[in-house]
Amino acid sequence: MPQLFDDVTVGELALDNRVALAPMTRSRADYDGTPTELIAEFYRQRAGLGLLITEGTQPSDEGQGYPSTPGIYLPEHIAGWRRVAQEVHDEGGRIFVQLMHAGRIADPDNTRFGTQAVAPSAIPVTHTTMHTATGTQAIPRAREMTRNDIDRTISDFASAARAATQAEIDGVELHAANGYLLQQFLSPNTNIRTDEFGGPVRNRIRFPLRVAQATAGAIGGSRVGIRITPGGTVGEIDEGADYPDLYERFVAALAPLDLAYLHVAFLRPTTAKDEHMLERLREVWPGAIIINRAGRTVDQIGSDIAAGVADLESVGTHALANPDLIERLRHGYPLNTPRPEYFYDGGERGYTDYPPYDRQDDAR
Repeated sequence: MPQLFDDVTVGELALDNRVALAPMTRSRADYDGTPTELIAEFYRQRAGLGLLITEGTQPSDEGQGYPSTPGIYLPEHIAGWRRVAQEVHDEGGRIFVQLMHAGRIADPDNTRFGTQAVAPSAIPVTHTTMHTATGTQAIPRAREMTRNDIDRTISDFASAARAATQAEIDGVELHAANGYLLQQFLSPNTNIRTDEFGGPVRNRIRFPLRVAQATAGAIGGSRVGIRITPGGTVGEIDEGADYPDLYERFVAALAPLDLAYLHVAFLRPTTAKDEHMLERLREVWPGAIIINRAGRTVDQIGSDIAAGVADLESVGTHALANPDLIERLRHGYPLNTPRPEYFYDGGERGYTDYPPYDRQDDAR
């Protein structure tokens, strides 16, 4: 069986190891969504990981959910991401930008022009709050997307993917997880449409499938990955007890696109049903599979690869706190402790100031 430090091919990329940086919103972009030098430094520091997947990046103004998240639809955005790509490539790394449309998990105060959020259906978010420049507040109700909105949003994803290639980014990951727009279409409790995009599973998968088709058509399937969270409840999602069938059908529909990878994330402890679903997804998916498990300890990193369940594993907090994580794993060095009080602080604290391991400590 492959091991954590073996090389692997993802799409057309040859990667040096099988550890991916999990996407993590850190709110360090300029107000207009331009990636900063600090963001470039963050990814440069972690370029030793096999694949970097960036924080969620909005493909349009109305796709923004949180404050100070990056975009990839303005010339300034492209220039900022080009700087990130150059920093990563100079270190020998590879990087995909995650394209994230927040859908209803958004506040107009966080966008440049106060844009109202859109969603499959105008169902309010009742138990989730949003941080904005004016404080934490309830999330306003989004409006239901029209057919023109749907067509435009599909085009926005494709345009954002083309912008990523202009920035010399290696590829994009479609964020169909964590309760954001693409998963909102998948879930029956957030999608109560009565047209071709709502109702039975074949209709609910139609919008995210068309986004994937358009994105792959724009830059090639080998440069596109997709992330899913089957059975996840973030963003007040409830996919029901039959979510394995939903995702088996969705992934089977995606398979002919020959995408670079399928990124499966579990934000909760898995059940026997989840593990059986993973086996089924492995059977229908022709490309690489990345698995992320919440709460994975450092000793557990690599277990899914060794078991043949995954081709890569993505790591979030451990990689955030340890820019040299791959070397620490390789040599068994101790890890830095994350500082969650600075996760969304906006500066270098708890972001780019984690030290690499000092081997001199071994001799002290």
